[in-house]
Amino acid sequence: MNLFQVLPASAALLLLASPATAASSDRPPNILFLLVDDLGWGALSSYGAELHDTPNFDALAARGMRFDNAYAACTVCSPSRAAILTGRYPARLHLTDWIPGHGRPEAPLAVPDWSREIDPGLVTLPEALGDHGYRTWFLGKWHLMPIYDEWSDQRTRLEQAKHTPQAHGFDVNIAGREWGQPKGRGRYFYPFDMPGIRSGEEGEYLTDRLTDEALKLLDTAEQGENAKPFLLYLSYYTVHTPLMGKPADVEHYRRVLADRDNPPTENELRTLANYAAMHRSLDQSIGRIVAKLDEVGLADDTIIVFTGDNGGDRHDACGGLRGRKGTEFEGGVREPACVVWPGRIGAGSKSSTPIIGMDFYPTLLSLAGLPLRPDQHADGVDLSPVLTGNGGIDREALYWHYPHYHRTTPYSAVRRGDWKLIHMHEDDRRLLFDLAADPHEQHDLAAARPERAAELFDDLEAWKRQVNAQMPTPRPVLDPGASNTSDQAAGVGR
Repeated sequence: MNLFQVLPASAALLLLASPATAASSDRPPNILFLLVDDLGWGALSSYGAELHDTPNFDALAARGMRFDNAYAACTVCSPSRAAILTGRYPARLHLTDWIPGHGRPEAPLAVPDWSREIDPGLVTLPEALGDHGYRTWFLGKWHLMPIYDEWSDQRTRLEQAKHTPQAHGFDVNIAGREWGQPKGRGRYFYPFDMPGIRSGEEGEYLTDRLTDEALKLLDTAEQGENAKPFLLYLSYYTVHTPLMGKPADVEHYRRVLADRDNPPTENELRTLANYAAMHRSLDQSIGRIVAKLDEVGLADDTIIVFTGDNGGDRHDACGGLRGRKGTEFEGGVREPACVVWPGRIGAGSKSSTPIIGMDFYPTLLSLAGLPLRPDQHADGVDLSPVLTGNGGIDREALYWHYPHYHRTTPYSAVRRGDWKLIHMHEDDRRLLFDLAADPHEQHDLAAARPERAAELFDDLEAWKRQVNAQMPTPRPVLDPGASNTSDQAAGVGR
């Protein structure tokens, strides 16, 4: 059975998706998009986490459909975030690394001169929704703009303004700037040094503050048939480093860990306790937001999407999958995900259909009853048939392309059905895995199944040509006695 084409639908799902139980209002639904940074596939309790207790996420997922094969568009953050907003593969965008990325002038391959911003000519998801009357609010991590050294220079400030959330369709921006992690004077604790957060209290925690701001916006949401719908795009900085949890939660998990039969070392205990505390704060925020939607009477008229931007930064958050953030394996790219819309998406339903970040753009337009824009979301697939139990999707494969160095060397990859091929560009090595039999990617079958490996490789090469993927290029072999200072450090770019 092709997981990309067929979705088994339970009787309960079909019943809940029937018109008789549709949401009460005929106006387009509100949309709450929850994006978590560095969220591992196994970091939540309903995905198998043992230390992290996430009852609020589990309750949220139980209201709708949970995905077991949800993928980020890249194993690092900026490309994945751009893919969600544009509905395009990072390879098509030529935005293929975290901003600003690594130089690595000593590496055997020179990375291409890739883009550090979203093309302003593209129509993003918030712009498409704004065209139909949506209020659009952005909160949290942006990390989709060039980074300039001289912030005091007025010219560079004006240039930076061309790439803010407001420049790409959001009416409001709270906390979104060029940072990929909190770098303010207090980092995860006030002061945050982020736009839209002008005051605070000592000890205030960033995750809680972003949630507070979201709740204020929800209090302004309109109701009734003539009300303007909203897109609230809440992009948490957590659980990205630095690992900093609230003291009371850190102490709680220190005690839990210390009581184990084989307690970790002090350094590992500190790390694990902070990491678990950050997940607890995230989970509490989810609970507060869902409760607010219930309180203001908007729960039935609001679609909730929850997902992450790449794999966990720790192996123990990846649910036993091989690799982690920044690597070519499943642990670097598979995500927890759920979509909730009471009365339209079956409560407690699950799907094994492979999905990817670009899919949310056309899916949300479709669920909202708005026209699709295939010229814009060129690589996304409308998941509404899967979500409503009315069918499957017509897609044969998912692709990744990372012509950079991070925790890996440049590679491309394809998943077709249960088969996954990884092509490493430095040495032309090809790795083949059967994810159904070997989800942890322990057994490379490229030598045993050469025909399947060749078929997938040809497919991958054709896709790269189709999206005009930028390729790394061999560096000239230098005279061992010559200075390397003339190397152009192609990864640094502009």
